[in-house]
Amino acid sequence: MVYCYLINFILFINVESCPLYSCLHMLTFAKMDIKKKFGNNVKLLRVERGWSQERLALSSELDRTYVPSIEKGERNVSITVIEKIAKAFNISICELFKD
Repeated sequence: MVYCYLINFILFINVESCPLYSCLHMLTFAKMDIKKKFGNNVKLLRVERGWSQERLALSSELDRTYVPSIEKGERNVSITVIEKIAKAFNISICELFKD
Protein backbone atom coordinates (compact mmCIF):
# COMPACT_ATOMS: atom_id res chain seq x y z
CA MET A 1 0.00 0.00 0.00
CA VAL A 2 2.78 2.43 0.90
CA TYR A 3 4.46 1.55 -2.38
CA CYS A 4 1.35 2.68 -4.32
CA TYR A 5 1.29 6.02 -2.51
CA LEU A 6 4.96 6.52 -3.23
CA ILE A 7 4.46 5.79 -6.93
CA ASN A 8 1.53 8.23 -7.09
CA PHE A 9 3.65 10.88 -5.37
CA ILE A 10 6.49 10.39 -7.84
CA LEU A 11 4.21 10.38 -10.88
CA PHE A 12 2.15 13.42 -9.92
CA ILE A 13 4.69 15.64 -8.18
CA ASN A 14 4.79 19.23 -9.40
CA VAL A 15 8.48 19.67 -10.18
CA GLU A 16 8.44 23.45 -9.73
CA SER A 17 7.19 23.03 -6.15
CA CYS A 18 10.12 20.81 -5.23
CA PRO A 19 12.71 22.76 -3.18
CA LEU A 20 15.54 20.95 -4.96
CA TYR A 21 14.31 21.96 -8.42
CA SER A 22 15.98 25.35 -8.25
CA CYS A 23 19.31 23.76 -7.40
CA LEU A 24 21.69 23.98 -10.36
CA HIS A 25 22.66 20.32 -10.06
CA MET A 26 19.02 19.24 -10.09
CA LEU A 27 18.33 21.29 -13.21
CA THR A 28 21.36 19.88 -14.96
CA PHE A 29 20.45 16.34 -13.98
CA ALA A 30 16.83 16.75 -15.09
CA LYS A 31 17.84 17.95 -18.57
CA MET A 32 20.77 15.61 -19.13
CA ASP A 33 20.70 12.42 -21.17
CA ILE A 34 23.62 10.53 -19.66
CA LYS A 35 23.91 8.10 -22.58
CA LYS A 36 24.34 10.94 -25.07
CA LYS A 37 26.76 12.78 -22.81
CA PHE A 38 28.84 9.64 -22.35
CA GLY A 39 28.76 8.89 -26.07
CA ASN A 40 29.84 12.42 -26.98
CA ASN A 41 32.74 12.21 -24.54
CA VAL A 42 33.86 8.87 -25.98
CA LYS A 43 33.74 10.29 -29.50
CA LEU A 44 35.66 13.45 -28.52
CA LEU A 45 38.38 11.42 -26.84
CA ARG A 46 38.60 9.07 -29.81
CA VAL A 47 38.82 11.90 -32.35
CA GLU A 48 41.40 13.79 -30.23
CA ARG A 49 43.63 10.73 -30.41
CA GLY A 50 43.04 10.25 -34.13
CA TRP A 51 41.56 6.80 -33.56
CA SER A 52 39.01 5.12 -35.78
CA GLN A 53 35.98 3.48 -34.24
CA GLU A 54 37.50 0.15 -35.17
CA ARG A 55 40.73 0.94 -33.31
CA LEU A 56 38.76 1.91 -30.19
CA ALA A 57 36.75 -1.30 -30.47
CA LEU A 58 39.90 -3.41 -30.73
CA SER A 59 41.64 -1.55 -27.90
CA SER A 60 38.64 -1.92 -25.60
CA GLU A 61 37.83 -5.50 -26.65
CA LEU A 62 34.39 -4.55 -27.98
CA ASP A 63 32.67 -5.46 -31.22
CA ARG A 64 33.38 -2.84 -33.89
CA THR A 65 29.64 -2.35 -34.50
CA TYR A 66 29.09 -1.51 -30.81
CA VAL A 67 31.20 1.68 -30.71
CA PRO A 68 29.10 3.79 -33.14
CA SER A 69 25.94 3.09 -31.17
CA ILE A 70 27.71 4.08 -27.93
CA GLU A 71 28.85 7.34 -29.50
CA LYS A 72 25.30 8.11 -30.67
CA GLY A 73 23.96 7.55 -27.15
CA GLU A 74 21.88 4.58 -28.24
CA ARG A 75 23.41 2.05 -25.84
CA ASN A 76 22.91 1.66 -22.14
CA VAL A 77 26.46 0.51 -21.49
CA SER A 78 27.48 -1.55 -18.50
CA ILE A 79 30.10 -0.53 -15.99
CA THR A 80 32.31 -3.25 -17.47
CA VAL A 81 32.17 -1.64 -20.92
CA ILE A 82 32.83 1.79 -19.38
CA GLU A 83 35.90 0.37 -17.66
CA LYS A 84 37.15 -1.22 -20.90
CA ILE A 85 36.82 2.09 -22.75
CA ALA A 86 38.60 4.00 -19.97
CA LYS A 87 41.45 1.47 -19.99
CA ALA A 88 41.73 1.71 -23.78
CA PHE A 89 42.13 5.49 -23.49
CA ASN A 90 44.37 5.08 -20.41
CA ILE A 91 42.19 7.44 -18.37
CA SER A 92 40.03 7.16 -15.27
CA ILE A 93 36.36 6.30 -15.56
CA CYS A 94 35.53 9.77 -14.21
CA GLU A 95 37.12 11.39 -17.24
CA LEU A 96 34.50 9.77 -19.47
CA PHE A 97 31.78 11.72 -17.66
CA LYS A 98 33.35 15.19 -17.51
CA ASP A 99 31.48 18.17 -18.94
